[in-house]
Amino acid sequence: MANEGTSYTVDEALLATGFGKFQYLVLLYAGMGWISEAMEMMILSFVGPAVQHEWGLTSKQESLLTSVVFVGMLFGAYIWGLVSDKYGRRKGFLVTAIVTSAAGFLSSFAPNYVALILSRCLVGVGLGGVPVILSWFLEFIPTPNRGTWMIIFQGFWTIGTILEAALAWAIIPRLGWRWLLGLSALPSLLLLIFYIITPESPRYLCLKCRKDDALRILEKIGKLNGKVLPPGNLVTDHEVELQERRVSPEDGHEDSSSSPPRWKDSDLGVFRSLLMLLSPKLIRSTLLLWVVFFGNAFSYYGLVLLTTELNSGNNKCNSNGTQSHNSGSVNYKDVFITSFAELPGLIFSAFVIDKFGRKLSMAVMFFVCCIFLLPLVVHQSRAVTVVLLFGARICITGTFAVVFIYAPEIYPTSVRSTGVGVASSMGRIGGMVCPFVAVSLVQSCHQTAALLLFVGVVFVSGICACFFPFETKGRELTDSISSKKHEKLTTTTQEEP
Repeated sequence: MANEGTSYTVDEALLATGFGKFQYLVLLYAGMGWISEAMEMMILSFVGPAVQHEWGLTSKQESLLTSVVFVGMLFGAYIWGLVSDKYGRRKGFLVTAIVTSAAGFLSSFAPNYVALILSRCLVGVGLGGVPVILSWFLEFIPTPNRGTWMIIFQGFWTIGTILEAALAWAIIPRLGWRWLLGLSALPSLLLLIFYIITPESPRYLCLKCRKDDALRILEKIGKLNGKVLPPGNLVTDHEVELQERRVSPEDGHEDSSSSPPRWKDSDLGVFRSLLMLLSPKLIRSTLLLWVVFFGNAFSYYGLVLLTTELNSGNNKCNSNGTQSHNSGSVNYKDVFITSFAELPGLIFSAFVIDKFGRKLSMAVMFFVCCIFLLPLVVHQSRAVTVVLLFGARICITGTFAVVFIYAPEIYPTSVRSTGVGVASSMGRIGGMVCPFVAVSLVQSCHQTAALLLFVGVVFVSGICACFFPFETKGRELTDSISSKKHEKLTTTTQEEP
């Protein structure tokens, strides 16, 4: 460190101020955004059947209500990630909260099917930016035990799913689906109400050479946490590297070819940000991350749907190959109870993520998920099916939590939100494909093919997790792909046994 003892970086400031009152407030705000997405995703299980019954929709029209949300999220995840990396984290999730809350309320007043489709697609566009909040929260956490706190953050998703199931159980039978849509938009509205007091990420501000603004926020963190900043002046990672390069360790002369005062990737345009994700230093991480996000979303939403399909008796086929279908209303009580299956997955991942690392945790849980799913390639009793699906959902919930931590850690600040957003878009494709492929196979009396497809996707995701180039456990976040810190992360990771 240059001028050691007289200067400090954002990482050192966060380490000195610790995880205290300020981070708890940030956690609550970011958690509200995560609850919002979880509720809007969980609502898809309830609104479709209710609208189909009221408006007499076909099964394809009902499926489209779900698919348009994923289509919107596909575009929103990429758009808001770019906005966040270029204009700031706060502006990124401000726009997403406005779009999500407004479209959510409008959908509750939809006069016809077309209006409902359009408004739900807009909800998806807004929801696509929710991962921006993930990057924002991550950049306030001290490096030690970062994984554990991010897993705790993921717990807000489970809160959202349980809350939505409880709301649906209480509201739809009495007041109808419109009230459920309106009330489910409230968390996004709360993000808008408290937006004015939310700070910008000091790491992002340093990347944009706004050190004075970053320092004011770090001072506020120290004041709320009852700690003081390290002695000296705040320096950016870029300034540290410039000082290290100015004096050559070999001849002691000034290095006249030192870098410009800003990172080359500190202010990228729309297309350059995407190209940066596919640059030689990031392409391996990016492509593997896309596969893992696709596999996670495909498996997670597939398991939710399979829980209904395999436990409702709809997978039992007659000898002539046709399916005996029971048409009934959604069992809100059962859906509410099964939502608690995610809690063990979060607890387990919180225990292992900082102990064994991100890569190993993901890979093991993917492979164990395969073990739970394999027996279901043939028909099992209801009790065995419930136990196996419960175990599989524990594992896939854990991998989902870990990959949402690993993704923002693996990218530098300059493209962090863009990288997570594009990867999240790949997950949305998995969500769109899942009901049209896997569930339709079960309904067509091809349970074996459907489960083998799930096992294959999960297994490939586990293999990809093993080949990630970085292990980010205990590592400081990097600001630029050009930084020595980022290069050191690559080198030290490859040298580890």
